[in-house]
Amino acid sequence: ESCALAGHLRLNRLIVLYDDNHISIDGPTSLADSTDTLERFDAMGWKTLSCDGEDAADVATALDAAQTSDRPVLIACRTTIGYGLPTRAGTNKAHSDPPGAEEIAGARKNLNWPYEPFIVPDDILSAWRQIGSRNAENRAAWQARIDASSAKSSFAAALAGDIPEGLSKALATYKKKLATDKPETATRKSSQAALEIINAEVETTVGGSADLTGSNNTLTKGMKAVATGEYDGRFIHYGIREHGMAAAMNGMALHGGLIPYSGTFLVFSDYARPAIRLAALMGVRAIHVLTHDSIGLGEDGPTHQPVEHLAALRAIPGLLVFRPADAVETAECWELALAAKGPSALALTRQNLPTVRTAHTDENLCSRGAYELAPADGAAKVTFLATGSEVEIALKARDILQTKGIGARVVSMPSWELFELQSASYREAVLGPGTVKIAIEAAIAMGWDRY
Repeated sequence: ESCALAGHLRLNRLIVLYDDNHISIDGPTSLADSTDTLERFDAMGWKTLSCDGEDAADVATALDAAQTSDRPVLIACRTTIGYGLPTRAGTNKAHSDPPGAEEIAGARKNLNWPYEPFIVPDDILSAWRQIGSRNAENRAAWQARIDASSAKSSFAAALAGDIPEGLSKALATYKKKLATDKPETATRKSSQAALEIINAEVETTVGGSADLTGSNNTLTKGMKAVATGEYDGRFIHYGIREHGMAAAMNGMALHGGLIPYSGTFLVFSDYARPAIRLAALMGVRAIHVLTHDSIGLGEDGPTHQPVEHLAALRAIPGLLVFRPADAVETAECWELALAAKGPSALALTRQNLPTVRTAHTDENLCSRGAYELAPADGAAKVTFLATGSEVEIALKARDILQTKGIGARVVSMPSWELFELQSASYREAVLGPGTVKIAIEAAIAMGWDRY
């Protein structure tokens, strides 16, 4: 997926050296694959080259040729896996098994390498240090240009990933308007409305969607799309490439200077899961807008209805999962995702939802993960715990019980992860000690038992 997009956009700063050793763990790659890799990459718009991966001069020649390309380049480096091992060179054993002392001794002899472990010979060390220092003047010149630039502070802030101070004030004003206007809108649309404010205040955000721009609502006014030869845009059409999209976002976040976000349906988070998991492991800020978050999604049917996906995402350590109940919570969750040190996922509705946060406060209540949205009239007997579109249902259930003289309260829980970070006393108070607790969420029950 990533390679197809790179070829389409002609990303000529990308050079991949492919270790073409024809070996897999089970044995030769011919057991299961007959792909002509060079033709495959050529079809995706790459320049393709071949070289002897064990000949330094041939590798250097290929790299020189690659650097003049107007497209990304794949260099197939034909190699022998385990080169030098007496009995395992060129076999799957070199891939999967520790070589052992005898094979290592044989490799040292075959490769004329008499040095002890962790010893770097002086001639190699000297050459390596010379390579390391040869661009010191260029680095110093670059720093001088930065120091003399009027954009130095904004450049440093972008690389640091700082969020402008004005955003918090702008979102507070927006929340106040929402509490007054009480719009009834889908949280995917509420997300777009929040992004209109965010993208105007934060110049480093880069949005995108996996072929669902009109459904995910990740494009805001004035955002130019990235296209072949035109890389100054702030929106990327990733195509049907959820995994590649999430991986590219990780790369942008690791590079620094950009805050990537993108969209797809919640059910398709499965495709992006490996890259989302890596983002959590690395602690990089990549924000995933995941819309159509329940069975209430129109005509697509069971294949598009997420059921286990919230539980699966919540199972990833280091990932913040948000499921806001209305436009106010959506704005607050966006603010928290931008402030986070790691990745976030926002699960958003297709269907319209009423505004349930009608009492305005500048405090970001979602920052606590869960909070009492509606107290009981009289002594509380029941606590409803709900997320997203089911908060509305919990509030209606509360009203029914109250008419029967049964005190009921509603707790909105947009983020379990943030709730778990709160003090034990706060968590106990919010969950309603001494009451019956009922969780309402359009998903499987896994995980709710803790509450």
